[in-house]
Amino acid sequence: MTKINQSVFYSKYISDFFFHSCPALTINCSRLFTFAAAMAKLKKIHLLTGANLGDRFSTLEKAAQLLSTRVGEILNISSLYETEPWGNVDQPGYLNQALEMETPLSPAQLLRATQQIENELGRTRQVKWEARLIDIDILFYENKIIESPGLTVPHPHLHRRNFVLVPMLEIAPLKEHPVFKKTIEDLYEASEDGLEVQICQILRI
Repeated sequence: MTKINQSVFYSKYISDFFFHSCPALTINCSRLFTFAAAMAKLKKIHLLTGANLGDRFSTLEKAAQLLSTRVGEILNISSLYETEPWGNVDQPGYLNQALEMETPLSPAQLLRATQQIENELGRTRQVKWEARLIDIDILFYENKIIESPGLTVPHPHLHRRNFVLVPMLEIAPLKEHPVFKKTIEDLYEASEDGLEVQICQILRI
């Protein structure tokens, strides 16, 4: 029985038991029902973390740990990649890492959670493409196309950036971009980004 099927089964079992055997306790069990419902609605997402200031290795490790406790289960995680800065090249090189996760959070909740983690790890926002202690980008949320204030999914530049495509190529090469209808492999093959991306090490959580 899969995780989702189990959650649906136990949700129904708990519901039947309390409604037929202990009706007076049903109100007190609302949290159990909410948890079971959330388990049945997990969404697959892909994120990219990056850092080019401070102790980059430690920062990305902390970011992964916080994501695993506040966003959801990490299903797959890429190696760490040393990458040249994109956009504003007059800054130190980055470490980047891609993560595949499952989350019960909505897109708006996910954005708030990732921004809160960034803030806790010292992120400031002053200049576009500035050097930063931590950056967490939402690359994909299922296969949804989202255009809302502060959030565009898929990430609008991911298909043009090798520092995104190479880590994604490691963990989800056949993931299809819902706008371009091309896989990560196809996007990488078509990429005109000449910046170098080198594998650095595998992060153990």
